[in-house]
Amino acid sequence: MGPVRYRILGTTQVLRPDGTAVPLGGARLRALLTVLALRAGRAVPAGLLVEEVWGGDPPADATGALQALVGRLRRAIGAQAVASADGGYRLTAAPDDVDLHRFDRLVGEGARALADGDPAKAAGPLDDALALWRGPALADLPDRTAEAARWETRHLDALRARHTAALDLGEAERSLPELTALCDARPLDEPLQALRLRALRDTGRTAEALAAYASVRHLLADRLGTDPGPGLRALHGELLASGEPVGPPAPSGSRPAPAEGAAPPASPGSRPR
Repeated sequence: MGPVRYRILGTTQVLRPDGTAVPLGGARLRALLTVLALRAGRAVPAGLLVEEVWGGDPPADATGALQALVGRLRRAIGAQAVASADGGYRLTAAPDDVDLHRFDRLVGEGARALADGDPAKAAGPLDDALALWRGPALADLPDRTAEAARWETRHLDALRARHTAALDLGEAERSLPELTALCDARPLDEPLQALRLRALRDTGRTAEALAAYASVRHLLADRLGTDPGPGLRALHGELLASGEPVGPPAPSGSRPAPAEGAAPPASPGSRPR
């Protein structure tokens, strides 16, 4: 039997070794477990637990309320799962038993493989990482904005890396629908837009790639008062120098037509398959 697993990339869950979920009642209980799981294996001071679980509005007897909540959590997931330590409490779990930390490790592995020029080796850990994402991250924290934003950025980094690996492996046709959806959701994200232009070019849609570049250039000028960065400009130059017939530009606002048999565009946040 494997270890107990903790999920905080989405609503907070505890999975027994057989894969069944442990019932967790109450928003405060899930918030407490989220804070402990974020720092799995490390002591979390009682004051920090009170601040994060009650969202800056602690009860009059904060110490007693926290002790009672820890008692409820121990009854739910096991007395040995939460240890008293250094003026606070510690979730007695390895970081890899928490989906967020496992996600972070896998994204790092994929990014290193990609940097080493091995997209095939990068694809596996990146796929495994993205499969863990149920989002929104840390959904049960009362005040999750700053911490969750950091993990949303990490998720976007993983998506970019996975699509980079896909394009390097010649899978542009498969990657293009989701890249189009991601760019629709984040039109000012230049690295994503560059990946979409690459996918259009690699699938023989040079005219659509040039039209997409023009659209991005106008959008950046209108919203930010800037020109495209060096990455996009270099890609634009490659498109112009490709010598391929570009034909008439695609109508404004149009998106590439999927190839026959291709899947429809995926929703933002899904992964290439």
